[in-house]
Amino acid sequence: MWCLYRIPHTRAKLPPLAPLWVLLPELHFSGETKPQSIRCALAAHEAPALHRLIVIVVNASTDSVASWLPVAARRLSGDLRFVNIASGRNDATTRNEAGPFDLPCFESASSIKLDLGLGWLGLALPPSGVFSCLTNLYLRHVQLYGPCRLGDVVSSPRCPVLRRLAVRDAWGLGNLTIHSKSVLQMELNSLYDLQQLTVVAPALQELTVSSCFDNVCRSSQPVVNISAPQLVMLRWSDAFNPSSVELGNVAHLESLDTSYFLVYGPDEVASNASCLMMLSQFKAIHHLNLNLAYMPDIFSNDRYLIEDMTRLPGVTFLSLLMMANGHSFGATLFHVLRMCTGVRKLALEYLEPFQPQTVCPSGCICEQLPNWKTEELVLGGLQEVEIVELTGTEHEAAFVQQLFRWATVVKKMTVSFREGFVCS
Repeated sequence: MWCLYRIPHTRAKLPPLAPLWVLLPELHFSGETKPQSIRCALAAHEAPALHRLIVIVVNASTDSVASWLPVAARRLSGDLRFVNIASGRNDATTRNEAGPFDLPCFESASSIKLDLGLGWLGLALPPSGVFSCLTNLYLRHVQLYGPCRLGDVVSSPRCPVLRRLAVRDAWGLGNLTIHSKSVLQMELNSLYDLQQLTVVAPALQELTVSSCFDNVCRSSQPVVNISAPQLVMLRWSDAFNPSSVELGNVAHLESLDTSYFLVYGPDEVASNASCLMMLSQFKAIHHLNLNLAYMPDIFSNDRYLIEDMTRLPGVTFLSLLMMANGHSFGATLFHVLRMCTGVRKLALEYLEPFQPQTVCPSGCICEQLPNWKTEELVLGGLQEVEIVELTGTEHEAAFVQQLFRWATVVKKMTVSFREGFVCS
């Protein structure tokens, strides 16, 4: 924001002008800015309000952050973004050697985004105060210290207007309990020691839970209780068992994303079991997103696990994310589609392989399922097809050709190709 000042035409001696930056509503600090310089700049700032503060530093220490953050809390009335670009190793021997820094209560901030970097700076939350204007809170790469818990801070008594909450790559959250009347969107991703999760959020519409319960060996199952009667979108890429995960009333749910499903593999695949148990909770859903993956190498004793998927909810919009790793996948998609014959829209996206693309070896068991090309399938309601990241392989061409035999009333077809694709 720029302001134009009209200086009157006079020969009188004018007082010295303050630097223009002290009047600006936004301050950005980056690179090698010293923490004392940030503190001094905030103290010298003279604008009526500081609407945005962005600080991007390298290898910040606990003391360096603590030197300017309290001043920022008193001045800021808008957005705070702090990013620490850390080059240290991310392991238990290097995290938090200097202890945590205290996060002050930002009474007037509307958005706080903290990415403490792979150095895993420790963070202690304020035991008192109300974030009365905070609508957006984003935490990443944090080690949280007590005694104040994150759930206490983000619940309605201390964050009365919070709308969006995202926590990624965090330690120190063994028990997370959130009671929020205002939150609409919540993302919990890679909370490494989470054992108990309780969310009571009557206005919550979108919930993402990913890699919180399936990345650490545990002696007992985590306990999850979600009460969100207005939930319309659920992304659950995590361990799921209805005996320990209570979703409550989700009668308004319209969209569901599940954990990935491994097409070939050994008998026991945890993510497959979680996916199937999650799908069994719903009779019908508008938009279902399935993630199907082939490992680069399929062995002769691997089982065709997709056959364990015997039913799907009634679906009108089906999204399939396919990571084929060079293998034939037509039979797998045929198996899925014959459980969704009422689908009206199909979106198929080809994901990047785990490793550089290789040719499926001759005699691979993925080619031993030919019936999908001859069995009858009628997709009489399918009107729209979208294919993303097409690469032009023979397996892709075979499936697309067969798809148009099954779906004869398609009205709209959208295809996008992966970068570097050359049509021959």
